[in-house]
Amino acid sequence: MPAPVTVSIDLPHDQEAVFDFLDVMANHESFNDHLMRDWELSGPARGIGSRARVTTRALGISDVVDLEVVDAERPSRIVERNVATKAGRTGEGTYELAALPDGGTRVTFEYRWIVAPRLDRLTAPLARAYIRRNNATAMRRLAEDLDAHLLGHVDG
Repeated sequence: MPAPVTVSIDLPHDQEAVFDFLDVMANHESFNDHLMRDWELSGPARGIGSRARVTTRALGISDVVDLEVVDAERPSRIVERNVATKAGRTGEGTYELAALPDGGTRVTFEYRWIVAPRLDRLTAPLARAYIRRNNATAMRRLAEDLDAHLLGHVDG
């Protein structure tokens, strides 16, 4: 099994506000649409059981991926299970939120394989680098989206 991939970002927002944003599945589209497209949401809007079906295109291969929040602990953790139909890949993405001394929040996202197709195992360094790069991009975009979202609430 390939080793998990972890990325982190420090945000100036308090942990509750960051959790509230990440807890809504629809909010994930804007910071992940560089990798996941054609979002179809189902289940509750937030929390355990919220789901999305997306189309991915990775390394020239398209696939349908089903995402579902399978665990959450307010305000510190959200776990999403994802199943890529064609690839035969099952993984988990875990958001860990930790309060920073200055009132901000460190968001750490870890992707780990639960079921890794043969191709992922054979190309583990390439697969891990690809996921790390795309997840780092998602974290930077999360920071931008969260800023805009929270500023919208302050101004609105």
